This record gives sequence, structure tokens and C-alpha cells, in this order.
Amino acid sequence: MAKIMMAFQVLPKVEDARLFEVVDEAIAVVAASGVKYEVGPMETTMEGEPDQLWAIIREAQEACVNAGASRVMTYIKMDYNPGRTTIDEKIQKYREK
Repeated sequence: MAKIMMAFQVLPKVEDARLFEVVDEAIAVVAASGVKYEVGPMETTMEGEPDQLWAIIREAQEACVNAGASRVMTYIKMDYNPGRTTIDEKIQKYREK
């Protein structure tokens, strides 16, 4: 199957002082996966095969739990336009400014 885009945001239930530390654990999972990704201020966007991206999100949630979160709320957005839209195509014009 062709590549798609999926963005997700984890909201781990931890004390405020540890929030960014635990979110960083989820981002580390994405970075280690080898997929193309971009971290934004509110979510992380990835590009890859659908099953691969779902697995990364599940692993990212588990990383939050392993880092001490008692619960993880995850918001997911998907651009299912297989092989036709990329992260670069969507944001390139904003980077050129």
C-alpha cells in the first residue's frame, strides 16, 4: 500500500512537571521508527504505510505508560490519500517564507 500521513497527539496523565518529559518518550518512539516525521507544537505528523503508523502510535502510547503515565489520551488525524500527498507538499510554501 502507498504511504499516507497520520498525525497524533498524546496527552499522558502525569504531574505537570513531567508532561514534556513523558511526551518526549512518545516522540522518541517515532524518531526510532525511521519514518519521515515532523514534530509540531501540538502534534507529531508521520508519513508511511498505514499499518506501520498505527503500530508506532500504539508503541508511543505504551512508552508514555512505561514512563509513568496512568492514562494516555491520544488524538489521531489521518490524511488517507495513498501516495498522493506528502508532508513536504503540504508545508513547503510556508517554509520558503
